[in-house]
Amino acid sequence: MTMTYKIRVLLIVFVLSLSACQTNNKDSKKDTSKEEVSLKEHFKGSFLIGAAINDSHIDRSDSLGIQLLKKEFNSITPENIMKWMYVHPEKDSYFFDTTDKYVALGQENGMYIVGHNLVWHSQLADWVNPIKDSLEMASVLKEHINTIASRYKGKINAWDVVNEALNEDGTLRESVFSNTMGDRFLELAFKEAAKADPDATLIYNDYNLWKPEKRDGVVRLVKKLQDNGAKIDEVGIQAHWSLEGPSIEDIENSIIAFSELGVKISFTELDVTVLPNPWELDGAAVNQNYDEFEGDPKMNPYPNGLPDSVKLKLSKRYQDIFNLFTKHKEKISRVTFWGVQDGQSWLNNWPINGRTNYPLFFDRNYQPKKVYTDIISAKNN
Repeated sequence: MTMTYKIRVLLIVFVLSLSACQTNNKDSKKDTSKEEVSLKEHFKGSFLIGAAINDSHIDRSDSLGIQLLKKEFNSITPENIMKWMYVHPEKDSYFFDTTDKYVALGQENGMYIVGHNLVWHSQLADWVNPIKDSLEMASVLKEHINTIASRYKGKINAWDVVNEALNEDGTLRESVFSNTMGDRFLELAFKEAAKADPDATLIYNDYNLWKPEKRDGVVRLVKKLQDNGAKIDEVGIQAHWSLEGPSIEDIENSIIAFSELGVKISFTELDVTVLPNPWELDGAAVNQNYDEFEGDPKMNPYPNGLPDSVKLKLSKRYQDIFNLFTKHKEKISRVTFWGVQDGQSWLNNWPINGRTNYPLFFDRNYQPKKVYTDIISAKNN
């Protein structure tokens, strides 16, 4: 074998080795990019993707949930801890231990932090209900809103200032606030929140806003706040929906109607139930109770897993929903799922206790479901 031939062989071996290394590097890069796929990356540039979190996330005891939260979501909402009965249980007593931890979790991970909520007739501290005087109620509201919103000024990005103030026909709901102050409590709440934190996004949040009468009620509410000089930045549409409804057209009509007011839309509480519900169920009002159906197998048809046919329906339903969201992405600031994984969803125990529901993108083992894979792989138009 001549020296020239040996050199040629060595050169060929070197080129082949270099080519193999480059191929391996490409494969390695490809694998890394696959690992980085997530909901927040998929919808980057369109809207934020959030999740409602509970105590097990806030105290870091649910380590798998925390991992999922960090990977998939860039916004958080507290499911319960900021509601009046928990954060302000006595007139002269606030409980901020858990809320401080919640805010710290969001800050540590660079997340958009939502405060939920400042004023709501439900899950209210018992000491508020006996108030009958309008001046006393106004004083209580001011003190409550200023104490909480001021504490987290510059830390909490957005507040659900008022939650669920309207009836299904768009009229003002009867509550301890409306009974003492009429609709003036709405203006007071938004103005006080703006004083406490001028830079925070202020939201009115409600369910069943796809219904024309209730939608019109929110339009009137927002216009009145705007006319009276109150700051309101967004309408939060709770999205506790089902496989059958509401229609995409009804949801789109609400997006358009609210955006025409000059405010953004956030979908604040997204989940899709796959289970049958009592026919008279009215939206997401938490005071509804259907104990008589507890243990009824007809109301809990999938205790051991979801059939493929229903998985397909759930995936198709969510694809239609997110295609609509993407179509109107310039009007939408955030889409927040009401929970991280199926096992933590409130829909397992509402409106009927002890059921097995599958309304979210991740299963009880923290694994992505078919609907997740289909959404991530789809090209939304």
